Amino acid sequence: MKPLVTHERLKELLSYDPETGVFTWNVRRRNQVTAGDDAGSLLNRGYTRIMIDGKRYTRSRLAWLYVHGVWPKEFIDHKNGNRADDRLSNLREATRAENNRNSRRPPNSSSGLRGVTWRKDSKLWEARIRNGERRIFLGRFKTGEEAHKAYCEAAYKLHGEFARIDAALKGTP
Repeated sequence: MKPLVTHERLKELLSYDPETGVFTWNVRRRNQVTAGDDAGSLLNRGYTRIMIDGKRYTRSRLAWLYVHGVWPKEFIDHKNGNRADDRLSNLREATRAENNRNSRRPPNSSSGLRGVTWRKDSKLWEARIRNGERRIFLGRFKTGEEAHKAYCEAAYKLHGEFARIDAALKGTP
Protein backbone atom coordinates (compact mmCIF):
# COMPACT_ATOMS: atom_id res chain seq x y z
CA MET A 1 0.00 0.00 0.00
CA LYS A 2 1.35 3.40 -0.98
CA PRO A 3 1.78 5.95 1.80
CA LEU A 4 -0.59 8.92 1.92
CA VAL A 5 0.54 12.13 0.28
CA THR A 6 2.12 14.54 2.75
CA HIS A 7 1.04 18.12 3.31
CA GLU A 8 4.33 19.34 1.82
CA ARG A 9 4.00 17.19 -1.30
CA LEU A 10 0.39 18.27 -1.80
CA LYS A 11 1.34 21.97 -1.67
CA GLU A 12 4.24 21.34 -4.03
CA LEU A 13 1.94 19.80 -6.65
CA LEU A 14 -1.34 21.66 -6.19
CA SER A 15 -2.92 24.96 -5.17
CA TYR A 16 -6.33 25.05 -3.48
CA ASP A 17 -8.83 27.92 -3.50
CA PRO A 18 -10.98 27.61 -0.35
CA GLU A 19 -13.57 30.02 -1.80
CA THR A 20 -14.30 27.84 -4.86
CA GLY A 21 -13.14 24.42 -3.63
CA VAL A 22 -11.05 23.93 -6.76
CA PHE A 23 -7.51 22.56 -6.96
CA THR A 24 -5.15 23.57 -9.77
CA TRP A 25 -1.84 21.99 -10.74
CA ASN A 26 1.35 23.87 -9.89
CA VAL A 27 3.43 21.63 -12.16
CA ARG A 28 3.24 19.96 -15.55
CA ARG A 29 2.14 16.31 -15.31
CA ARG A 30 2.70 13.56 -17.92
CA ASN A 31 2.26 15.69 -21.07
CA GLN A 32 -1.49 15.86 -20.33
CA VAL A 33 -1.69 18.48 -17.61
CA THR A 34 0.01 21.85 -17.51
CA ALA A 35 0.51 24.18 -14.58
CA GLY A 36 -2.71 26.10 -13.92
CA ASP A 37 -5.07 23.33 -15.12
CA ASP A 38 -7.92 22.25 -12.85
CA ALA A 39 -7.15 19.01 -11.03
CA GLY A 40 -9.53 16.13 -10.59
CA SER A 41 -12.34 14.25 -12.25
CA LEU A 42 -15.94 13.83 -11.19
CA LEU A 43 -16.97 10.34 -10.06
CA ASN A 44 -20.40 8.84 -10.65
CA ARG A 45 -21.24 9.18 -6.93
CA GLY A 46 -20.73 12.94 -7.07
CA TYR A 47 -17.27 13.20 -5.50
CA THR A 48 -14.27 14.68 -7.29
CA ARG A 49 -11.06 12.69 -7.07
CA ILE A 50 -7.47 13.64 -7.78
CA MET A 51 -4.66 11.24 -8.64
CA ILE A 52 -1.35 12.02 -6.92
CA ASP A 53 1.69 9.82 -7.31
CA GLY A 54 -0.42 6.85 -8.43
CA LYS A 55 -2.94 7.08 -5.58
CA ARG A 56 -6.53 8.41 -5.79
CA TYR A 57 -7.86 10.89 -3.23
CA THR A 58 -11.18 12.65 -2.87
CA ARG A 59 -10.85 16.39 -3.32
CA SER A 60 -12.64 17.07 -0.03
CA ARG A 61 -10.06 15.12 2.00
CA LEU A 62 -7.21 16.82 0.14
CA ALA A 63 -8.79 20.22 0.85
CA TRP A 64 -8.80 19.40 4.56
CA LEU A 65 -5.16 18.34 4.46
CA TYR A 66 -4.17 21.40 2.41
CA VAL A 67 -5.73 23.89 4.84
CA HIS A 68 -5.26 22.16 8.21
CA GLY A 69 -2.01 20.31 7.55
CA VAL A 70 -3.38 17.00 8.85
CA TRP A 71 -5.56 14.25 7.43
CA PRO A 72 -9.14 14.15 8.78
CA LYS A 73 -9.55 11.64 11.60
CA GLU A 74 -12.52 9.88 10.00
CA PHE A 75 -14.89 11.41 7.43
CA ILE A 76 -15.39 14.73 5.71
CA ASP A 77 -19.03 15.78 5.59
CA HIS A 78 -20.42 18.19 2.99
CA LYS A 79 -22.76 20.43 5.00
CA ASN A 80 -25.07 21.16 2.07
CA GLY A 81 -25.10 17.53 0.87
CA ASN A 82 -23.47 18.41 -2.47
CA ARG A 83 -20.48 16.08 -2.79
CA ALA A 84 -18.91 18.19 -5.54
CA ASP A 85 -18.96 21.37 -3.42
CA ASP A 86 -15.52 21.31 -1.80
CA ARG A 87 -15.42 24.92 -0.62
CA LEU A 88 -13.81 24.98 2.82
CA SER A 89 -16.94 26.58 4.34
CA ASN A 90 -18.93 23.50 3.24
CA LEU A 91 -16.57 20.90 4.75
CA ARG A 92 -16.39 19.58 8.30
CA GLU A 93 -14.90 16.59 10.05
CA ALA A 94 -17.43 13.96 11.05
CA THR A 95 -17.72 10.52 12.56
CA ARG A 96 -19.44 7.81 10.50
CA ALA A 97 -22.67 8.35 12.45
CA GLU A 98 -22.58 12.13 11.95
CA ASN A 99 -21.87 11.72 8.25
CA ASN A 100 -24.79 9.28 7.91
CA ARG A 101 -27.16 11.71 9.64
CA ASN A 102 -26.51 14.23 6.88
CA SER A 103 -27.10 11.70 4.10
CA ARG A 104 -29.69 12.02 1.37
CA ARG A 105 -33.22 10.67 1.59
CA PRO A 106 -33.24 7.00 0.55
CA PRO A 107 -34.18 6.67 -3.14
CA ASN A 108 -36.82 4.04 -2.33
CA SER A 109 -38.77 6.39 -0.02
CA SER A 110 -42.45 5.98 -0.86
CA SER A 111 -43.44 9.30 0.74
CA GLY A 112 -40.65 11.39 -0.71
CA LEU A 113 -40.07 12.74 2.81
CA ARG A 114 -37.25 11.71 5.09
CA GLY A 115 -38.46 9.73 8.14
CA VAL A 116 -42.06 9.45 6.90
CA THR A 117 -44.07 6.44 5.73
CA TRP A 118 -47.73 5.88 4.84
CA ARG A 119 -49.59 3.34 7.00
CA LYS A 120 -52.36 1.60 5.06
CA ASP A 121 -53.83 0.01 8.18
CA SER A 122 -54.44 3.34 9.96
CA LYS A 123 -54.58 5.53 6.84
CA LEU A 124 -52.18 7.91 8.55
CA TRP A 125 -48.62 9.13 7.97
CA GLU A 126 -46.07 7.81 10.47
CA ALA A 127 -42.84 9.48 11.52
CA ARG A 128 -39.80 7.65 12.90
CA ILE A 129 -36.17 8.54 13.47
CA ARG A 130 -33.00 6.62 14.27
CA ASN A 131 -30.69 7.42 17.12
CA GLY A 132 -27.78 5.03 16.83
CA GLU A 133 -29.29 1.56 16.59
CA ARG A 134 -32.55 2.64 18.23
CA ARG A 135 -35.61 3.54 16.13
CA ILE A 136 -37.86 6.09 17.79
CA PHE A 137 -41.57 6.31 16.97
CA LEU A 138 -42.62 9.97 16.68
CA GLY A 139 -46.33 9.53 16.03
CA ARG A 140 -49.01 9.26 13.35
CA PHE A 141 -50.31 12.28 11.49
CA LYS A 142 -53.07 13.24 9.06
CA THR A 143 -50.63 14.68 6.53
CA GLY A 144 -47.15 13.77 5.37
CA GLU A 145 -46.03 17.35 5.98
CA GLU A 146 -47.03 17.15 9.67
CA ALA A 147 -45.14 13.87 10.02
CA HIS A 148 -42.12 15.35 8.28
CA LYS A 149 -42.17 18.38 10.58
CA ALA A 150 -42.13 16.02 13.59
CA TYR A 151 -39.18 14.19 12.05
CA CYS A 152 -37.28 17.44 11.39
CA GLU A 153 -37.81 18.71 14.94
CA ALA A 154 -36.60 15.40 16.39
CA ALA A 155 -33.62 15.33 14.01
CA TYR A 156 -32.58 18.81 15.08
CA LYS A 157 -32.82 17.86 18.78
CA LEU A 158 -30.96 14.56 18.36
CA HIS A 159 -28.38 15.40 15.71
CA GLY A 160 -27.88 19.16 15.92
CA GLU A 161 -25.81 20.63 13.10
CA PHE A 162 -25.59 17.24 11.34
CA ALA A 163 -29.37 16.88 11.01
CA ARG A 164 -30.50 16.93 7.40
CA ILE A 165 -33.76 18.82 7.66
CA ASP A 166 -35.71 21.44 5.73
CA ALA A 167 -34.06 24.85 5.81
CA ALA A 168 -37.38 26.36 6.94
CA LEU A 169 -37.29 24.21 10.07
CA LYS A 170 -33.64 24.81 11.03
CA GLY A 171 -33.48 26.52 14.38
CA THR A 172 -36.72 24.90 15.50
CA PRO A 173 -36.31 23.96 19.15
